[in-house]
Amino acid sequence: MKGMRNCYLSRNYKGVNGAGNKAKTDIEQVMKQNGYVNVGFPQTRYTNTILSFFVTLASVLKACFSLKKGDRLVLQYPLKKYFTFVCRVAHWKGAKVVTIIHDLGSFRSKRLTVSQEIHRLRHSDVIIAHSESMKNWLEAQHLQRPVVVLEIFDYLSDSKASDTLPQENEYKVMFAGVLSPKHNAFLYKLAKLPARVFKIVLYGSGLDKESLEGAVVEDKGFVTSDELIQTAEGHFGLVWYGPELEGGNGPLGEYLQYNAPHKMSLYLRCNCPVIIWDKAALAPFVKKHQLGLCLSSLAELNQVLSEMSVDDYCNMKKNVQEISARLAQGYYVNTALQSAFKFI
Repeated sequence: MKGMRNCYLSRNYKGVNGAGNKAKTDIEQVMKQNGYVNVGFPQTRYTNTILSFFVTLASVLKACFSLKKGDRLVLQYPLKKYFTFVCRVAHWKGAKVVTIIHDLGSFRSKRLTVSQEIHRLRHSDVIIAHSESMKNWLEAQHLQRPVVVLEIFDYLSDSKASDTLPQENEYKVMFAGVLSPKHNAFLYKLAKLPARVFKIVLYGSGLDKESLEGAVVEDKGFVTSDELIQTAEGHFGLVWYGPELEGGNGPLGEYLQYNAPHKMSLYLRCNCPVIIWDKAALAPFVKKHQLGLCLSSLAELNQVLSEMSVDDYCNMKKNVQEISARLAQGYYVNTALQSAFKFI
C-alpha cells in the first residue's frame, strides 16, 4: 500500500533495571533499527512520577496528530490509561493497531476483571501474545481477534557471555531476582535440600540469611543485567517462582503457565541452559530447542544433575548459544510483527 508506514509510540520509562521496562525499550530499539517511525516524542527515562505522567501524555497526544491513513501502529500493552484512547484515534485516522502484550492485569495484579481486559484488547486489530497457552486462553475468553505467538522476549545487550563449563559434574544453579522469603520461599527450601549435589548462586537483593538456617549459598548481591551476562557464575539459570519446590504455586508460579518471563531470556544471553517448571508456557520451547531441564519439582534436581553427562550439558550449551544470538538481534519480535502484519 502506497505511503504505508510501520509506527510505534515511545514514552517515558521510569528506569530500565526492571525487567518489564527493559523488554519494552528493547522492542522499541528493534523497531527503530528496522525503520519504524516513532509517532510520539523521543523515549525518556525520568524517574519523577509527575514528570513521567506528563511526558507520556504529551507523547500520546503527539501520536494522535502524527498518525496517517494506512499506518500500522505497534503498541506495547499495558499502556497506562491511554490504550483504548490511542486505538480509537488510530482507527478514526485510518490506521491499524498491533498490540504486543507484556502483562495481563487480570492475571497478576488483578487490577482488571477478565471481561474488562478482553474488552480493552478488542480495540486492537491483532494481538501478539507471549505463548501458545496465552493465545489459547485469550481465544477461550472470546477475544475475537487474530493472535500471533511471540515465543520468547528478545534481550539486547552489547555484553559478551563467558563460557563456563562444570568441573567433574559440579554444577552451579543460579537465580537472579528478588531473593526475599516472601517472594521466593522456594529458594530457601532448595538451599536446605538434603545431600545437595549442586551449588546455588544468587544475584539480587532481599536475601534473608537467618532463614537459610546455615545452608550454604553464594550471595553475589545485585548486578546489572549487562554485568551479569559477562560475569554469570552459573551453569543453569532457574526460571521458578513461588513458595514451593513444586512448580506452579502462588500467583507468580501459576502465571508461569501463560507468560514468557524476561528472566529466561537473560539466562540464555548468559549462555546458561535453564531449569523450568514442566507445565510452564515456555517448557515446550525449552524442549523443542533442548535448552535445559523441564521439571515438575526442584526436589528432582539432585537426581537429574547426578545422572547428567558433560556431553549432555555441552549439547544444551551449544543450543543455548544459537538462541542467544537470535535474542541479541531482536529475531523473535521481528518475526512476530511480520506475522501480525499479514492480518492487516
